[in-house]
Amino acid sequence: MHIRSVLALLVVVAGVAAYGGTVLATSVHGVTSTIFAIGQFDEIDAKTLSSKWQARIDTKGESDIWVLENRIAPGGTFGWHSHPGPSLVIVKTGALTLYRADDPTCTPEVIQAGSGFVDNGGDVHLVRNEGSTETVVYVTSIVPRGANRRIDEPHPGNCPPSTQ
Repeated sequence: MHIRSVLALLVVVAGVAAYGGTVLATSVHGVTSTIFAIGQFDEIDAKTLSSKWQARIDTKGESDIWVLENRIAPGGTFGWHSHPGPSLVIVKTGALTLYRADDPTCTPEVIQAGSGFVDNGGDVHLVRNEGSTETVVYVTSIVPRGANRRIDEPHPGNCPPSTQ
């Protein structure tokens, strides 16, 4: 009888934890994503060096590289989230407003069409369309093989409730 009580308690605790995680996560709405491709790569060791410019991508372990298009309706948001690896984000049309949870003042950064930003991975952020026209964004993400590209995160305490 004691084992049944312990098992029942564990099931209840697991259910509450799962429900609590769902309640704490912020929701995505007004976003349509199209995956163009997902490629599997062994370790990547690419570098280009010149006297005026250099680039390096050096992964340890296998990776998945995602290429996608996101269309964000006016008022649309990705909700608070993070990624397990870096993403290069290019705004094709419209504008995005980016909020970073590690910014103590949660100051919005507006990224206009023709510009972009680098998400280094691991940083909690929210991106939304605060404009009046659809925003189109292209993203290339590098993540560990088999990992989820996006991780839902709770609303950080330093940002106003209006950023949910």
